[in-house]
Amino acid sequence: MKKIALTMAAVATVSMSDVYVEHPHERIAEAKQTAPKSEVSVAEKSFADRFHFKGDLRLRYESIERDDKDNKYRNRYRLRIGATIDLTDTIHFNVGMRSGFGNPTSGNQTFLDDEPLSDYFFQSLRFNVLGLTYQSGNSTLKVGREPYMMYRPIKSQLVWDNDVSMNGINYQYKTDTQIITVGINQPTLEENSVAEDDVYLFVAQYVHKTKLDFAKLNLGAGLYYYDGLKGNTEIFGKAKGNTVVDGRYVNDYHLVEGFGELQFKDVWGMPFKVAAGFVYNVAADDNNFGYDLAFQLGKAKHVGDWQVKYSYTDLQEDAAFGAYSDSDNFGGGTAASGHAIRAKYKFGKHTYLAGSFFFDKLYESNSHIEGMEPDYERVQLDCIIKF
Repeated sequence: MKKIALTMAAVATVSMSDVYVEHPHERIAEAKQTAPKSEVSVAEKSFADRFHFKGDLRLRYESIERDDKDNKYRNRYRLRIGATIDLTDTIHFNVGMRSGFGNPTSGNQTFLDDEPLSDYFFQSLRFNVLGLTYQSGNSTLKVGREPYMMYRPIKSQLVWDNDVSMNGINYQYKTDTQIITVGINQPTLEENSVAEDDVYLFVAQYVHKTKLDFAKLNLGAGLYYYDGLKGNTEIFGKAKGNTVVDGRYVNDYHLVEGFGELQFKDVWGMPFKVAAGFVYNVAADDNNFGYDLAFQLGKAKHVGDWQVKYSYTDLQEDAAFGAYSDSDNFGGGTAASGHAIRAKYKFGKHTYLAGSFFFDKLYESNSHIEGMEPDYERVQLDCIIKF
């Protein structure tokens, strides 16, 4: 089994990660928006015409090398499937499953040498989407377990990992010039939550979009208010860089986010984006600031296209809620700084080769050896198939 996955990863080595493979429900929404408009109402359509399905499979070879513990070399996969059923012209039922045994920020599942291939792909599938969407004009309301709605400059994972789902009620108003998002959620509804007490999350974000003569400018600010973390047990059983004593959070997490993003249509014949963002936890007295600087050249939209993104991130221990921030960089969570290079090449109509490379320095508080600030290096080589 390991040889099969390694062969796929070896092909990916010659390319340049999978950060930009959209969630299946994002692809469904995009396909519906770009499809020719029909004057036939949903009530007049057959079930087949109301049903929309997307999915993707990723095979990955990964190496993790750090100074303070044993290195890891492993072969992994991620399977995601999603479907939307149009109940009416404005109300849609969404359902989706993902491998990874319900991990809130990852669908990766490691291949084991002593298990046959028949045991994989379906054994670890869990529901990561189950809810209703009401959409009318510029307004979208989501109820239930749905993918996050917050805007992230160049897909930044400073505050939100790509795989995070919201559990509650979230509303978004979107026009050509602005995006307003608000919501009330309960992270402790996650399958793997082991928190002693319930935790609630209130989100609010505003993005202003401006067309300049030479680029598009997006400026945004957000407030993410967790209620119930201070004094509570670790929500998923790990500190993820946050300050804990005897397994309990020392601080609350009331996060203020700000960012700016410039999008250029043509730089050296390719689209180019540059962004900067910060997060500040007003509920912690120290170690409460983080920032992210990034640029991206190209976009893997058509066969033969490629893209590459570089980012530098510095995230203090209590600047963000580690359980929901980037699960790949730093090994997941906070308390580190470093460089990330992510790239993707569109190999075929539904096939991508990709890779991510992380070169980080972990804080002493995040080390397994007292007094050490260990180096952390991670490589991910991917082959992705969309269907």
